Order: sequence, then C-alpha cells, then structure tokens
Amino acid sequence: MRNFLIGFLLFSLLEIGLLVWIGSHIGVWWVLFLIVGTAALGLIFGRIQGFETWNRALRSMERQEVPTAEVTDGLCIIIGAILLILPGFISDVIGLILLMPFTRNFLKRKIANILNKMVQKGVIIYRRF
Repeated sequence: MRNFLIGFLLFSLLEIGLLVWIGSHIGVWWVLFLIVGTAALGLIFGRIQGFETWNRALRSMERQEVPTAEVTDGLCIIIGAILLILPGFISDVIGLILLMPFTRNFLKRKIANILNKMVQKGVIIYRRF
C-alpha cells in the first residue's frame, strides 16, 4: 500500500509538472483546450467502443462462449476512457494506448497472462455453473 501511495504521489507530481511546463510553452488556454478536448475524446471513444464490446460479449454469450476477450477489452476501454477524462498528458497517452485496438491487443495478452496466473494461485476463483 505504501508503494502505491508513493507511486501515485510521484505520478501526480509528474502530471502537474508537465502541465505547468507545457503551459509555459504553449499557453494556459491551449492546455485547457487540450484537457477538455481529450476528455471529450475519452467520453466519445469510451462510449462507442464500450457499446461495441458489450454487443460482442452478448453475441458470444448467445453462442454459449465465455466472453474473455470482450471482458479484457472492456476493462482496457473503461480504464483508457477514465485516463483520458482525467486532466494530464501522461494519463492521456496511456488512455489513448488503451483505447486504440491495435495497441490494446498486445496489452490484452499481457492482462490475460496476469489473470491466468492469479487464477492458478487462487487469488481469483473461477466457477462455472
């Protein structure tokens, strides 16, 4: 927990420092415009891709398949949209990486490996009814 708090504090300080540095180069109004613009992009792309993923998950469940790819897609989309909505350029870059399908596919494999390890260790319990 302590490492998480230190990491969160450092991340926040980097975000603020980058906002101030970019603001001193391009101006405060442009920074505010970029923050509002990326928040709007996060809302738009999160909603569009979220509904597409939801529909794909419903179709796979109708075929009696477990929608594992759709669940990891949805997780990446939600986190990416939230990061785009939050003010800051570092979080925006991470959010865009999570929202782009071609970069998300690489991350989905990593997330699936992590989840599989957690299931094997018993951290996550999977039951089929």
